[in-house]
Amino acid sequence: MSLRRLVLWRHGETDYNAAGRMQGHLDSALTEVGWNQARFAVPALARFEPDLVIASDLRRATDTATVLTEAIGVPLRIDKRLRETHLGEWQGRTGAEVDVDYPGDRARWRVDATWAPPGGESRVEVAARAAEVVNDLLSGDEPLETVLLAAHGGLITALTAGLLALPVEAWPQLGGIHNCHWVELSRRDGVWRLNAYNAGMYG
Repeated sequence: MSLRRLVLWRHGETDYNAAGRMQGHLDSALTEVGWNQARFAVPALARFEPDLVIASDLRRATDTATVLTEAIGVPLRIDKRLRETHLGEWQGRTGAEVDVDYPGDRARWRVDATWAPPGGESRVEVAARAAEVVNDLLSGDEPLETVLLAAHGGLITALTAGLLALPVEAWPQLGGIHNCHWVELSRRDGVWRLNAYNAGMYG
């Protein structure tokens, strides 16, 4: 068997999400809403029958992943390469606060995947480190058909664009990923295809 499907799952709501603050590498915690979102998503994600779950080492992703792995009995690995985009000097701030100190920069960041916040990473850089995780899976000898990566919205969007080999100038056309929603990609003849984007359960 070889890897034929990836499910990229964003963590549940955090205290920073609820407060409208930018997280990046800051280690924010799930809210009770976030924990419930993760529990609610389990039946849908279980249908993918993942052989392995790999989570970012930031606890919002690790905690979200644990809800799934404990429910369905699947192994969990932690990989810091799945961390969210490092937002540099913007981390911990609201969008309005960033706009005061860096006027126009958030707008530029949204439309240019090669541009990074001061002291942070670009989406292209994030996609490259996340792709290392996928490449390790593809080159390994483990019998894995479906792997779920529990990660972060910015990383998931960037990794999706990278795996689909979209032109970098088109990356901003992919929308955001809601809390506890996911992307499904399948691999055939060495090419990744998009099956679902920002899919999820509501309730």
